[in-house]
Amino acid sequence: MSPKTPVSVLVVIHSPGLRVLLLERASHPGFWQSVTGSLEAGETLQEAAMREVAEETGIECAASQLSDWRLSNRFEILPQWRQRYAEGVTHNVEHVFSLCTPEKDVTIAATEHIGWRWVPWRTAAAACFSWTNRDAILMLGLDADDSTPT
Repeated sequence: MSPKTPVSVLVVIHSPGLRVLLLERASHPGFWQSVTGSLEAGETLQEAAMREVAEETGIECAASQLSDWRLSNRFEILPQWRQRYAEGVTHNVEHVFSLCTPEKDVTIAATEHIGWRWVPWRTAAAACFSWTNRDAILMLGLDADDSTPT
């Protein structure tokens, strides 16, 4: 297997009412996250986001349905996952997207996830093990709060 590219996408899937879809990692039960994944050879960020959403949830989406936040995060790859990358690679750059869709049942990738749930955005943010995922969900919710008339 060839090494993973240290460039990835994070896709926060949420309902119009700001309930967020979280997935529980098969390799680390109790680790909840949004859709994530590394780019494959020749793939654009948007193509990777659409592919990862379909692979991890069974949700098919068009490019026009994705919101590209034009936000990226650089973070250290956790030691337990570094063996999937080329020798010496210690950091990843993650690009943030979101997808608004009605709540629905999803079909998870059994090799990657063991559970899924739709939860309110604050609950979702608190459940995420990744700071980048938590912060993206918080931004999603805070943006919505800011646009709500008082």
